[in-house]
Amino acid sequence: MLEILVVLGVIGVLSGVAVPMIGATLGNFRLGGDAHNMTNAITVAKMRAAATFSRSRLYVDRSTNTFHVETYASATNTWTIDGGSTKLATGDSFSVGVVTAPPTNTQTVLGLAPACLDTATPANAIANTSCIYFNSRGIPVDATTLNPTGNFALYVTDGAAVYGSTVSATGSVRLWRTKYSSTPNWALQ
Repeated sequence: MLEILVVLGVIGVLSGVAVPMIGATLGNFRLGGDAHNMTNAITVAKMRAAATFSRSRLYVDRSTNTFHVETYASATNTWTIDGGSTKLATGDSFSVGVVTAPPTNTQTVLGLAPACLDTATPANAIANTSCIYFNSRGIPVDATTLNPTGNFALYVTDGAAVYGSTVSATGSVRLWRTKYSSTPNWALQ
């Protein structure tokens, strides 16, 4: 009987240690999955622009934590959703959190991509959104001037880590990761 109680005690201690570790690991998998989905969507927007020879953008709605790819129809002056929307996992959000510096040689100032613009003349910023725009050759461009730019990035965090997807002026898309800290140590994924 004493041996059984000792075994149950050991199992209880091990369970008490393992359960929080499993929770943290699952959270890391969710955040990493969201980051990879976001990076893939940026790449799809880039390829869609080149394939359809039109502008496209990755549209991020920060109020609902969703994103989707849109293609511009110049004949009707409208943006059309390509595919469906993707929602971040519970607990994940589009934010840099407490991180204070961007990955090396990416952005001049840390921050999410600028707000999406509507089709009015002049265009108006859509609240709580971020967009990465591509021209018909798959080059990232400023939404108002349509000039090439390499200052686009999107970040997702769960309060334990931050992932960032950056887009260079050449259209190269990279995924970075750092721990949730004011002094980041970005690692290319």
